Amino acid sequence: MAKDSSDLFGALFDPPSPTRTVPVLVPMPAPGPYSYAVPEDMVVETGSVVQVPLGPRQVFGVVWDDAGEKGVDPKKLRPITKSFECPPLKAEMRRFVDWVAAYTLSPPGLVARMALRAPAAFDPEPMIEGLRLTEGRPERLTPARERVMELAAEGHGWTKSGLAHAAGVSTSVVDGLVKQGVFETVFLPAPPVVAEPDPDYAEPRLEGPQKQAASEILEDVRKGGFHVSLIDGVTGSGKTEVYFEAVAETLRQGKQVLILLPEIALTAAFLERFQDRFGAKPAEWHSDLSPRMREKVWRQAVTGEVKVVAGARSALFLPFDNLGLIIVDEEHDPAYKQEDRVFYNARDMAVVRARIAEFPVVLVSATPSVESQVNGSSGRYNTIHLHTRFGDAAMPDLHLVDMRRHPPERGGFLSPVLLRGIGKTIEKGEQALLFLNRRGYAPLTLCRVCGHRFQCPQCSSWLVEHRFRNQLQCHQCGHSEPTPDHCPECGTFDHLVACGPGVERIAEEVEKHFPEARTIVLSSDLMGVKRLRLELEAIVKGEADIVIGTQLVAKGHNFPLMTLVGIVDADLGLANGDPRAAERTFQLLSQVTGRAGRTGLKSHGLLQTYQPQHPVMQAIVSGDAAAFYEREIVEREKAVLPPFGRLASIIVSADTRAEAETHARGLRAGAPQVTGIMLLGPAEAPLALIRGRHRFRLLVHGRRNSDMQSFLRTLLANGPKERGSVHVQLDIDPQSFL
Repeated sequence: MAKDSSDLFGALFDPPSPTRTVPVLVPMPAPGPYSYAVPEDMVVETGSVVQVPLGPRQVFGVVWDDAGEKGVDPKKLRPITKSFECPPLKAEMRRFVDWVAAYTLSPPGLVARMALRAPAAFDPEPMIEGLRLTEGRPERLTPARERVMELAAEGHGWTKSGLAHAAGVSTSVVDGLVKQGVFETVFLPAPPVVAEPDPDYAEPRLEGPQKQAASEILEDVRKGGFHVSLIDGVTGSGKTEVYFEAVAETLRQGKQVLILLPEIALTAAFLERFQDRFGAKPAEWHSDLSPRMREKVWRQAVTGEVKVVAGARSALFLPFDNLGLIIVDEEHDPAYKQEDRVFYNARDMAVVRARIAEFPVVLVSATPSVESQVNGSSGRYNTIHLHTRFGDAAMPDLHLVDMRRHPPERGGFLSPVLLRGIGKTIEKGEQALLFLNRRGYAPLTLCRVCGHRFQCPQCSSWLVEHRFRNQLQCHQCGHSEPTPDHCPECGTFDHLVACGPGVERIAEEVEKHFPEARTIVLSSDLMGVKRLRLELEAIVKGEADIVIGTQLVAKGHNFPLMTLVGIVDADLGLANGDPRAAERTFQLLSQVTGRAGRTGLKSHGLLQTYQPQHPVMQAIVSGDAAAFYEREIVEREKAVLPPFGRLASIIVSADTRAEAETHARGLRAGAPQVTGIMLLGPAEAPLALIRGRHRFRLLVHGRRNSDMQSFLRTLLANGPKERGSVHVQLDIDPQSFL
């Protein structure tokens, strides 16, 4: 019997009946994947990127390995809306997401979200309009038209602008040929974001120690499988050129490479060095990329078109098609630690990702972390040492300036010793660098009459004066207000005083002593990335005499004319209770002083300090890094601190102090009794108020073999649930103790 029109309408427009269910991991803080039905006409597999309904919204997700709910009728589940034409996430990537989630105690959906950072890239890139040569011929053949036709004679498609540029003609010449039927319109695939790097483009420039180091790295890459190499070399020793050989060998094997850098947006010089060696720049991945470029890089990484990506820590979660090597440059840098939503250390997770997929990873630093040093000495990592600088360059002569014996003039912060050094340097046409890791003009402003101190209304931190912008700003939440001309407490005019120096105040002092010198201030809050790159290029070209900067200047820059580095406050990093304070101060000051003398010019470093006998200061000026690390490792082992012990931080925050404290005490009461694990706190965090939220902190301390994750899971299960404004944040292996 024939169906009536209503039956026919239903047959045409009713959705297909679902036949099976699959688990889908969605980018939400859920404990695991949700079950969805698969429509009859849809093909999905484990790893497929899909769109699914979640409440009233449509969200993207990934078909996951979990078996999902057993015995669920597919007809009772909501169906998958769409399956994207995108390569599925590979098994090793899904295992990596699960591992990171389990280790950091984070919802797996939030970790998966980091791997799916470019939703607009899930569908194929649209084709672009191009031109192809036909059998037709123009009425008149000019030399310009002839060049165009010769280029197109091989039958390949061209974009109009690309063809005109290659032939050295204007686009109107190409337009004229199109009108006469010489070219026809075709559709071409979108071009790659970068050209393919050539591992044999340029001969490597390696000397004796570099050749030996490169041969060790090449041997590790060629034998394949998982292993970790640590290149420990002084600043300017050619570490980059050495690991470029590992990159070249991986490219020859047809695999992809990821190079992690702590500040990719600031490293234009690195991209140029890469291009000099391989004939093309790597694709970039960092927060400064436009959304369109992020989509292209993500898509071409997952399809294998992009061979090398140089990126910040988030690049670790790009789902590469055939990743064969990870380089972690400046592996000690704190910038590799993410402290937002999912807390992780990209250096450590890079090692995990390489282990899961069974390929090598190379860690690189002039001042390796204590953890990497211990792994190297124990044989877990293969350590490759580069003790001398490349070519004729020598390390700078370093001297301590005892500020008790050589104090600055009243109201100043630069000692006469440092000022004389700056004067001699710029007289020779060379450059001086002054380093102070403190942004703004002054860290505190107060009233000399009533003692009022300007504090952030939302945070327990002082407002920093930024005189260049005439603002007081909080460096925790971003709150800012105009710099007043009177005290808001007592109303007195002209009695506000700036306490302590920032880079802007040092620039003011330099201007007073060297009014004719060309000075550049490098600070992240004074300029965007593009301007910062221009300023760095100006320094390289010798267009500045004195550079004043924060830790931005310690990020591997190569300044050929830099022969003097002055550390304004070498003690600054030691003035807190951070157990890594000595290590970080040693690393930062070593990196900064390493900016001097990289091209062979005689160079010096002057470190202003009130603690000249401190072991960190003595280690830096003596150049005896081994003695410093040996002492630091012994101290860590005695205190059972990482890497000999384990730490985890629990931060409880709420809108009121009472709520935060009550919840923190409830968590403490729910802690299990476990041998080898100790729970400290709760106590107010050093920064007890941030963005209007009160913060209490608990610290978990355990031995190296402690099951920290199980302890924390039990503590959270036994403790009170998050209610109201309360939020609990876990940080495994914390780097910050504020």
